[in-house]
Amino acid sequence: MRRLVLLSASFCITAFHVMAQPKIVQTAGRDQLGAFAPEFARLNDDVLFGEVWSRNDLLSLRDRSMVTIAALIGQGITDSSLGFHLQEAKKNGITRTEIAEIITHIGFYAGWPKAWAAFRLAKEVWVEESPGEDAKAAFQRGTIFPIGEPNTAYARYFTGNSYLARISTGPIPFANVTFEPRCRNHWHVHRAADGGGQMLVGVAGRGWYREAGKPAVAILPGTVIHIPANVKHWHGAAADSWFAHLAFEIPGRNASTEWLEPVPDEAYDLLPSSTAAPHDAEPEPGKP
Repeated sequence: MRRLVLLSASFCITAFHVMAQPKIVQTAGRDQLGAFAPEFARLNDDVLFGEVWSRNDLLSLRDRSMVTIAALIGQGITDSSLGFHLQEAKKNGITRTEIAEIITHIGFYAGWPKAWAAFRLAKEVWVEESPGEDAKAAFQRGTIFPIGEPNTAYARYFTGNSYLARISTGPIPFANVTFEPRCRNHWHVHRAADGGGQMLVGVAGRGWYREAGKPAVAILPGTVIHIPANVKHWHGAAADSWFAHLAFEIPGRNASTEWLEPVPDEAYDLLPSSTAAPHDAEPEPGKP
């Protein structure tokens, strides 16, 4: 129990460091008005941004962006000032899907024409994003480990898109592996003459693990899966959820990974649409 408490505490500390945000440094006031209105420039740069916007322990940058956008649109300010704050909102983690919902909500209270004007600016700021990228960004905010880069080195062994972030290269190397909905790796075996195998720890979202000849098992945050060496298996995301797990490589003699056939859609689609009842998952027909 004590070990579990210490582990939980370490995760909380990690989350604190990941979420910590530095003090904002703003120079726009001095750059544009320093000679004409030095006191206004000081209040803008040092007080408004240097102090108020930097009180992240009281209100996050993301929340301050939402409040500011609502205030500006409510006053009918849809000029470069709103454009600047929309850019900052994007930097502070507000996605295209979220800004569309925020402006729509504001429109009912501040007025429909103001919302239309705000949308014209927002479309320019979020022009390069897609709904899929919004979902990925939203998933990242819900996990303390980075999603990482596209898993291009192993892409040929995956169905769908996956991402890899190396967390440690120490004596027991491990990485955070993220799967988009329906993404899964091929059947594979961690070969070893002695020792070896792999351990998975669910981090976020919902996923599946399956050994050959056995029903699929759900992986949820906190689920630990021990995979012995020389056992055929696959793992990946549920059909309706992004999913991430830590993958620990267990040291072994003559260790290697043997990649086999993909998991076909017909077999994957036999799994329940939700991981709520993992042990009721139907086995694949015939030999896996």
